[in-house]
Amino acid sequence: MTTKPLSPQAVLEIDGYLKPNLPAIIQRHNSFRQWKETFQKHEGGYENFTKGYLKFGLNVGPKNEVVYREWAPNAREAYLIGDFNEWNRTSHPMKRDDFGVWEVIVPPLPSGACAIPHDTKVKISMVLPNGSRIERLPAWIRRVTQDLSVSPVYDARFWNPPASEKYVFKNSRPPKPHDLRIYEAHVGIATAEPRVGTYKEFTKNVLPRIRDLGYNAIQLMAVMEHAYYASFGYQVTSFFAATSRCGNPEDLKELIDVAHGMGITVLLDIVHSHACKNVLDGLNEFDGTDHLYFHEGGKGRHDLWDSRLFNYGNHEVLRFLLSNLRFWVEEYQFDGFRFDGVTSMMYKHHGIGTGFSGGYHEYFGDGADEEGIVYLMLANDAMHYLYPNIITIAEDVSGMPLLGKPVDVGGVGFDYRLSMAVPDMWIKLLKHKQDSEWDMGNIVHTLTNRRHGEKSIAYCESHDQALVGDKTLAFWLMDKEMYTHMSDLTPMTPIIARGIALHKMIRLLTHSLGGEGYLNFIGNEFGHPESNRRRQWLDFPREGNGNSFHYARRQWNVVDDEVLRYKYLNNFDRSMNHLAGQYGWLEAPQVRTLANDRKPDSQAPLTQAYVSLKNESDKVIVFERAGLLFVFNFHPNKSFTDYRVGVEEGGEYRIVLSSDEKRFGGFDNIMLDSKFFTEPMEWNGRKNFLQVYIPSRTCIVLAKQ
Repeated sequence: MTTKPLSPQAVLEIDGYLKPNLPAIIQRHNSFRQWKETFQKHEGGYENFTKGYLKFGLNVGPKNEVVYREWAPNAREAYLIGDFNEWNRTSHPMKRDDFGVWEVIVPPLPSGACAIPHDTKVKISMVLPNGSRIERLPAWIRRVTQDLSVSPVYDARFWNPPASEKYVFKNSRPPKPHDLRIYEAHVGIATAEPRVGTYKEFTKNVLPRIRDLGYNAIQLMAVMEHAYYASFGYQVTSFFAATSRCGNPEDLKELIDVAHGMGITVLLDIVHSHACKNVLDGLNEFDGTDHLYFHEGGKGRHDLWDSRLFNYGNHEVLRFLLSNLRFWVEEYQFDGFRFDGVTSMMYKHHGIGTGFSGGYHEYFGDGADEEGIVYLMLANDAMHYLYPNIITIAEDVSGMPLLGKPVDVGGVGFDYRLSMAVPDMWIKLLKHKQDSEWDMGNIVHTLTNRRHGEKSIAYCESHDQALVGDKTLAFWLMDKEMYTHMSDLTPMTPIIARGIALHKMIRLLTHSLGGEGYLNFIGNEFGHPESNRRRQWLDFPREGNGNSFHYARRQWNVVDDEVLRYKYLNNFDRSMNHLAGQYGWLEAPQVRTLANDRKPDSQAPLTQAYVSLKNESDKVIVFERAGLLFVFNFHPNKSFTDYRVGVEEGGEYRIVLSSDEKRFGGFDNIMLDSKFFTEPMEWNGRKNFLQVYIPSRTCIVLAKQ
């Protein structure tokens, strides 16, 4: 498992502009190699080092003995306390080793039963050097519960269900999808009722919708236990505990297993960028010091997030975090991770008050945090070594080069990066520009501006656009008329007609041109309304809204109501996804554009995307990808008859998708059974052309017969 020194040539073959930054890239790779060799020499390599959850925390042995270990070097004394010993602070003392790890073995009862009853409360009690006593929840605890009628502070519970209550996985993992279509979901808001939804309800009611819509992956948010529901899961207190708000651990296992049975890959939104600053039920000041899992002082605090920052240069912190990744894969059968806050991890300034211009000095200068980057390299390398089919996605706004390249060629090792500039572009266009001012060239540039050979996940909007302070695309498009004119029993107003048309076009253009994967946030596929006209966003229960669940739910009833127009957007989303699965455009090679009027490479495969037209006056975009011909007319009032478009391969073409179909809320102006025959004359850099009828605010997809 030894890793060779990095070849500078391997880096330069990826990007020659990285030459001035080779010393920094080699330095971080050397640091990565040093850690990996340390694990190999002293810990049995990744295989053993990432199994920390089997050594630390509470584990049951073969004779029903409970072994509890905890890293707390500052403690002078430590005791395991709980319901099982009536909270006796001296009956179960722990022994300390040379590395600050405390251990106690609780033998079974005379009957042979486990001495700590299942689902009962436990804590660690520690005496500090100054004589004071502190009590904490075990850092590796797998189940915590919260009783808000008593206190917001969590209780740690010993999860050891009898065999009859343990969920047994029935389905194998589905094959790794190479055309990721991700449905980003929050289990808690996935019910129409004003309360927290459950894993069981999601399994029964939402998974079938996701399968029907043609998504092949779900990305579950807010699973790691977090202090405050309104934090959307980003203030994690217990890293090994699945949130108890939605049910117990066995319920979550069932959800994932049923998804696998449907052929759906399950990704976890992992939060290793920071941790909740709670002391009583978090990792903060765990052993009485400021610097156990985190950096001490200001370096260990994120001012904007009001949270603590991990010390990625510490051996035990790396054990904790890398083991945390493996735990979710092994115990719950997750298939991969979307790493939250990667920008914060890779830079000392955490991205606060920093705008990235794209200059390479911004990525490799003094602002880069080598320890954070090396941790991500270790995480990706370890997980891909242990699980070759795992998927990792980086949430990074900076555009760090090599982020999506393997570690052995100087990369950080992610499979995908999120195209975070795309939703920003759509929001800005809808917020600040009239339709006539939309710049086709800029739209195409933003959708195709990604690093060659590094895969991207494109999306129009995610949970960020649905939270307090902003509006979804549907609301930017249709606003208050969503409450009055989304019924087929009312006239189709110009605002609703425009909104439905552009909602479909924005989604298909982003899906087909923006990346090698696609993501949608739960409910946005049908233009989810936010409860009433006074609020246009997702709003979690909090003091400012009377702790109401009214705005933290998904109103499936509106898309299921045949009278309402939400069904049209849902129908289009389904057809778009299934067409992508049929033709595999997300798997097609990355996009070529007409930048600098370059001719297409005659050796390039026909599956490679090529943008042949970005017409500013007509507001028309034309491109080919995966053998399909895409035509978009964004013009607010001009329709075009016999509009000439270029296509590389000659022959007969037919329409396989039209946004103007009645079932998609269109006007049925396009004849779906039309045949289109090419003429062998070069047009817009393509060998042939054909002519189409493309109405205003309509898009069509053609396939060769």
